[in-house]
Amino acid sequence: MLRRFLAVFEPFILMLVGTVVLASILPARGGFVPLFDAAADAGIVLLFFLHGAKLSREAIVAGARNWKLHLAVFASTYILFPILGLATASLLTGPIAAGMLFLTLLPSTVQSSIAFTAIARGNVAAAVCSASFSNLIGIVLTPALVALLMHSTGGGISFASVETVLLQLLLPFALGHALRPWIGGWVTRNKKLVTVVDRGSILLVVYTAFGAAVVAGLWHKLSGGDLALILVACCAMLGVVLAATWGAARLLKLPREDAIVLLFCGSKKSLASGVPMAGVLFPAAQVGVVILPLMLFHQIQLIACAFIARRMADGDDTAR
Repeated sequence: MLRRFLAVFEPFILMLVGTVVLASILPARGGFVPLFDAAADAGIVLLFFLHGAKLSREAIVAGARNWKLHLAVFASTYILFPILGLATASLLTGPIAAGMLFLTLLPSTVQSSIAFTAIARGNVAAAVCSASFSNLIGIVLTPALVALLMHSTGGGISFASVETVLLQLLLPFALGHALRPWIGGWVTRNKKLVTVVDRGSILLVVYTAFGAAVVAGLWHKLSGGDLALILVACCAMLGVVLAATWGAARLLKLPREDAIVLLFCGSKKSLASGVPMAGVLFPAAQVGVVILPLMLFHQIQLIACAFIARRMADGDDTAR
């Protein structure tokens, strides 16, 4: 199962790297810029519409029952991570600091959190609820946290950005969820379409974001040392959160199956949500730098959690 999961993600990782290379060599210029921007905006709207249609009300009701676990995942995602982000950003400067802080304000992943929980023989149903809740709350909470915490790092959002969030994120999500009784079955039967929209919208935003950043001199502003610094910071942050979530599970005396959910759902940050949100919340020339830490963290969390999940599946207590 682990190999199948990693095989699903490997082509997308290669496409992501290829998109960054393409945007670095051939960024959109002139009249092509508004065309790609419009396509990226349309992809974001469709993405959140489909996610709204996909989320069942039964999952929302069921998720409210295991409140201790879900509060712990929420605390890790939206309290522990932002505290670490503020501490890390205080040691850095400029766009790198903004990118590291933005990374910590995002919701958890859905697909990888559930997949790793299943591999490690955890409570899959609880993982579905926690991951879904994290993303649902994140649609509102992440922009609010950006507005509250990112002024000192060159971020923050204006009234126009709030309006854009409402129109491009919340409204399509709410409309999709309202139409779920009529289109939910079709969306469920056509999971490949949702995957294509997911990945297609991410690649479009990454291309337009990195293209705008390259035109603004991204690779002249970032050195190899900066990239190494981001990698070290991402690794250190993930290590702290993994240790903290597993320790919290033991303090809360959660069953092992629920502890696994906290470990994997509480330590992830969503590329699928983060890239479109960055495209909405930040100026085009700034998005490329802001999402760079997220893209690196995404790969690191997949590698680390795949290793941990496999060890747990094999019954290796040292993973505890």
